[in-house]
Amino acid sequence: MSSNQPVHPSTDTAAPAAVPSHAAPQSAAAAGRRPGSGLTWLAVLLAALALVLAGLLWQKLSLTQQELARRVQDSGEQAVEARTMAAQAEALAQELQARLAVAEVRLSEVSLQRSQLEELMLALSRSRDDNLVQDLESAVKLAQQQAQLTGSAQPIISALQAADQRIARAAQPRLNPVQRAIARDIERIQAAPLADIPALAMRLDELARQVDEWPVLNQVGLQKAAPAARKTAAAPVPAAAKNPATPATAAPAAPAAQEPALESEPGAEPGGFSQGWARVSGWWSALWERTWTEITRSGRELVRVSRIDRPEAALLAPEQAFFLRENIKLKLLNARLGLLARHMAASQADVVAVEASIARYFDTSAPRVASAQALLGRLRRDLVDNELPRPEATLSALAAAAGGR
Repeated sequence: MSSNQPVHPSTDTAAPAAVPSHAAPQSAAAAGRRPGSGLTWLAVLLAALALVLAGLLWQKLSLTQQELARRVQDSGEQAVEARTMAAQAEALAQELQARLAVAEVRLSEVSLQRSQLEELMLALSRSRDDNLVQDLESAVKLAQQQAQLTGSAQPIISALQAADQRIARAAQPRLNPVQRAIARDIERIQAAPLADIPALAMRLDELARQVDEWPVLNQVGLQKAAPAARKTAAAPVPAAAKNPATPATAAPAAPAAQEPALESEPGAEPGGFSQGWARVSGWWSALWERTWTEITRSGRELVRVSRIDRPEAALLAPEQAFFLRENIKLKLLNARLGLLARHMAASQADVVAVEASIARYFDTSAPRVASAQALLGRLRRDLVDNELPRPEATLSALAAAAGGR
C-alpha cells in the first residue's frame, strides 16, 4: 500500500533540522497537539480497510465468476442433454403414436368382431324360454284369427290351455306372470256369453232338411189317414177279400160255377146244397164289408172337418205349398249365411219370418212342426250379437316376457 501512494516532498521534514535543539520539545508537543495527525491516521486506516475489503470483494467476485462459468457450462451440458432427451422423447412419442394408431385400429376391429360375435351368439344360443315365448305368442294370435273367422271362442280357449300346459312343463319362474294372465283370460272368455256359430249353423241345416216333412193346414193325406189305415189293416179280412186282383164284377160268376159243380157231383147228399149256400152267403157278406170299409175310408179321406183360423192356409194350392217350402228353405239359408257373416240381426229376422210362416201355414199340432217351432225359438234366443273377447292380458304378459330377455 505504501508503494501505491505518491511521496510528496514537504518542507516539514526539513524543518526539525533547522529548529534549534532547545526548541525541539516544544515543537513535538505542538505537533502532538495538532488535530490533523489523527485524521491522517484514521484515513490511512480506512484506506487500508477499504483495500482489504476491495481485495475480498475481488476474490469473491472471482469465485463468483468461476461458479457462474461452471454453472453456465453445466447448464449448457444439461441443455444439450435435454435436447437429446427431447429428441429421443419426440421419436418415442411418434413411435408410440404410431403404435397407438395401430392399436386403435385393432381395437375397433376387435370391438366390431365382438359385437358381431355377440349378435351371432345371441341368435344361435337363444334360450328355450325365448323360443317358447315366441311360439306361444304366435299360437295365441293365430287362434285369435281363427276365432274371428269361426265366430267361436273355442280356438282361443284351446290355444290358451295348450300354452298353459307348455309353460307348466317348462317350469320357468320368469313365465309365471304369463301363466297367471292365461288363467285370467280363460276364465273371462268362458264366462262371456257367446253364440256357438257351428252349432247354430247345424241347427239351421237340420231345419232346412225337415221343411219337406212339415204338414200344411189344408193337407189331406197320409198324416191324418195313417191311423185309420193301420186300424183297417189290423181288422180280420176273409181270404177271398185279401186278393186285390179279383175284380168286383167277377164275384157273381163264382156261384154259377159252383152250382154246376154241385149238380154234377154224383151221389151228393141233400145237405150239400145248404153248405154251398152258406159259403156263398159268407162270401157275399165279406165282400159287402170290404166294400163298405173302402167307401167309409174314401169318405173320410175326401171330407175332413177341421178349424182353420186363417183362411189363406186353406186356399193354399199344392204347387203354392211347394213354393212355400222352398221359400222357407231360402230364408233358413239366408239366416245361415248371415250367421256365418256375423250379421246376427239379419239372421234373427229370418228366423222370426220362418216362425211366422210356420204358425200361419203349417199344422202346429204335428210333432215335427212343434219341435221345429221349439228349435226356432232357441235359435232366436241364441242369435245374439256379442263381441268376441280378446286375450289381451296374455298378449301383454308375453310381450313383457319377450322384452325382458
